[in-house]
Amino acid sequence: MAAGGRCWGERGSAVVRVPRTPRMVSVEYPGLVRDVGAVLQTLGGEEGVSRIYADPAKRLELCFRPKDPYCHPVCANRFPTSTMLLKVRRRTSRRKTQADTEGPAQPEVHFEMEIVGIVTTVYKFQGMSDFQYLAMHSGPDGKQTSMYDKVLMLKPEKEEFFNRELPLYIPPPIFSRLDTPVDYFYRPDTQHRDGYNNPQVSGENLIGLSRARRPHNAIFLNFDEEEVPTKPLDAAVQTWKKVCTNAVDRKVEEELRKLFEVRPVWSRNAVKANVNVHPDKLKLLLPYLAYYMLTGPWRSLWVRFGYDPRKHPEAKIYQVLDFRIRCGMKYGYAPNDMPVKAKRSTYNYSLPITVKKPVSHTVSVHDLKQGLGTSGSSSAKKSASSRYKLKESIYIFREGALPPYRQMFYQLCDLNVESLQKIIHRNDGTETECTERDGWCLPKTSDDLRDSMSLMIKQIIRSTRPALFSSTTTNEDGKEQLAYESGEDEDDEEEEEEDFKPSDGSENEMETEILDYV
Repeated sequence: MAAGGRCWGERGSAVVRVPRTPRMVSVEYPGLVRDVGAVLQTLGGEEGVSRIYADPAKRLELCFRPKDPYCHPVCANRFPTSTMLLKVRRRTSRRKTQADTEGPAQPEVHFEMEIVGIVTTVYKFQGMSDFQYLAMHSGPDGKQTSMYDKVLMLKPEKEEFFNRELPLYIPPPIFSRLDTPVDYFYRPDTQHRDGYNNPQVSGENLIGLSRARRPHNAIFLNFDEEEVPTKPLDAAVQTWKKVCTNAVDRKVEEELRKLFEVRPVWSRNAVKANVNVHPDKLKLLLPYLAYYMLTGPWRSLWVRFGYDPRKHPEAKIYQVLDFRIRCGMKYGYAPNDMPVKAKRSTYNYSLPITVKKPVSHTVSVHDLKQGLGTSGSSSAKKSASSRYKLKESIYIFREGALPPYRQMFYQLCDLNVESLQKIIHRNDGTETECTERDGWCLPKTSDDLRDSMSLMIKQIIRSTRPALFSSTTTNEDGKEQLAYESGEDEDDEEEEEEDFKPSDGSENEMETEILDYV
């Protein structure tokens, strides 16, 4: 063997010393390979394969028609492996001996093997490839006509190209969220006795835009409802008592009680930054101590049982502020120049089938009773003291610091800037009415706070990246404005602020918290 040293063992086995060879990636291509270059083009080229390999969560895409933008890709899953790529040579030599002088020479076959590399990752295509939608049009006679020359713009075209009469062609944005067959495990209809009548089913449990609420037993309150709950549901009490079986859980419960005594209204992120508790246990503990506001100035916040912020003017400091970092040329910097990057972008969208989602671990009641791994060695206990805590920046705004996300939900008392607090307390002692939009604050208070916070963030970005900004001017009100080098009038430019919608499971967007209970 040419690969390295070889030691012979019993029955002709060999122990091979693997040399230092490069790590390689294997792709099990679902086709007959005749041209390696053409195969790479169907996989996106070497650059595309390298980009997918750099992200373990991505699946390798294969387009059988790489030049067709309507070609639906086939995706490969990524698996770890420990194999070798061997290069085998078969050598045949013909030698004549004295006994073979009269007959044909007997060939001697030798095999030489060389280890080319170690394969640590393999991509396997296990999905279906029958989801295809071609740009074709069926005529009156049933003849199929290609529309690629009519719908694809391969070069700059004149106005006539866009004003042509064409058959309607709208390809589906997505074929299926799954590309592998799955078993649905249909259950047979339940057999009832004679005389049984089906119970009345409310519209909330019907299949449609919504589904039945998850059994976390939280109490929801709208702004226009008159009475506030004074105690939790019996089911919420029983659920928490069932999982609260150790000293750690009782300590967490006592800490959260003290937080609600000091401050009757909290966001879940603020609780996470002050109490070290597993998120799955927090879902059960919060409905045990507070109710959830759905609408109004305290929306998406947890309020202590029996406390009605609509009757206490001093509760305005607990109101929520939906703040989004403004970006666009109107504000002096483009979205790509933002130091706070967006979690998603329309320019980098991935179909659901191209992302390999990790298998989530289902937390059982037994895991909750065991404290979710809080026991262990002394070093483990020490690290567990702040294992689930979030940073203070997740709910506190400070001057000179950028928010961790482009969209943040702050409570007014967590805006630790003196100028912002002056805006909040402009009408202290003169509050007369609590409105659904502004609460106990003056009208347009939220807009004034957003303008001031945006100016602070713009100054931070200017100090770190001054090349993004040109000279500034001052308007009649004394507010700072940008002077654009392009010479365009600011009044003529449309607002380019992005509208960032909440994502499922993010830490900063508290509107998604309701998905845990609804």
